[in-house]
Amino acid sequence: MANAHRGEIEAVLDGKPLTLCLTLGALAELEHAFGGEDMLAIAERFETGRIKAEDAICVIGAALRGAGNDISDAQVANMSIDGGAAGYVRTVARLLNATFSDPGPVVN
Repeated sequence: MANAHRGEIEAVLDGKPLTLCLTLGALAELEHAFGGEDMLAIAERFETGRIKAEDAICVIGAALRGAGNDISDAQVANMSIDGGAAGYVRTVARLLNATFSDPGPVVN
């Protein structure tokens, strides 16, 4: 189960619920993939809602690996998601929101 306080989300890919998380390592992977852009530039890049398929593959792949899944970007590229292309964009948006938004105080 995804933990919002750790920046995790859950997405159903290829019919299986998987946890995704943009850890610091995953963000560093994205910085490298996007030509050295920093974290803020990456977030701003996607704020417009415009995203390339290659970008979605990189973000979802990094987030899957950040959550401990052993999966390559080539495998991510062949996965299906409900909603098709819009489903991938929603997943990336949810990841960025979970990563860069404050989920509020932890209540025990």
